[in-house]
Amino acid sequence: MWRMGLAAALALTIGLGPAQGEDEDAARIVVAGGDLTEIVFALGAGDRIVGVDSTSNWPPEAAERAQVGYVRRLSAEGVLSLAPDLVIAAADAGPQVALEQLGAAGVTIAQAPEAATAGEIPEKIAFVGEAIGRGDEAAELVSAFEAAMATVREKVAQLDGNPRVLFILSVQGGAPLVGGLDTTAHEMITLAGGENAAASIEGYKPMNREGILAAAPDVILLMEQHATRMGGAETILARPEIALTPAGQDGRAITMEGMLLLGFGPRTPEAVAALARALHPESAAAVGL
Repeated sequence: MWRMGLAAALALTIGLGPAQGEDEDAARIVVAGGDLTEIVFALGAGDRIVGVDSTSNWPPEAAERAQVGYVRRLSAEGVLSLAPDLVIAAADAGPQVALEQLGAAGVTIAQAPEAATAGEIPEKIAFVGEAIGRGDEAAELVSAFEAAMATVREKVAQLDGNPRVLFILSVQGGAPLVGGLDTTAHEMITLAGGENAAASIEGYKPMNREGILAAAPDVILLMEQHATRMGGAETILARPEIALTPAGQDGRAITMEGMLLLGFGPRTPEAVAALARALHPESAAAVGL
């Protein structure tokens, strides 16, 4: 999995467009990445955002901004029509040719470092703060984030048991696509006091009937949007390979809004707490979670 540190990300920013560093003059910002949009708003600069991608669904005010399409399928023409000074893009934003066209047109491109773990989120917050000239606010947000994560971790450590959780991203070719090691789904399950039932695989891969039965999940975890697309949690639980698992027999499925669950932004402590409560309904209240 590709990752880059803050220094490398800033170097990429300079390479794709005019170097601005802390840019208090970027009055028109386009953001491609829901987590980055959340950070810009959290830093008090949401009024400078003129366009967002389709994953930017929080806070609600983001819906009032112009849409520039899906983060991995950006159109240079569409972005340029908003006359941005700065584009803040996720690590996997693209296509690369679109980013190069924007840079050639004189737009600064700040491509953020990837955050696949909660521990990497502060670096992403600091990056955005640097890009928009809100370094002090970013430092405050990092402190608040780290304090909230520490509190959640402490409470999760007191919960009883580690239910086996199978995250299903989608169903492709008849086989569920599940989240194994080195995925944000794995990180969230672990943070919330669960055990990833798909830890025998790496990345997001299809899992056949035998694999799912052997995984024996206690809980099925789904993103709300994808669950709806697949016919709802009840439809997933009724699938033959899942109905025979402990999760299927107990009817245990958890759905969460996708960006909250896997976005790895400022709301991650909230997401971990919500997932932990759902995984441990008997003991969560006892520890004040």
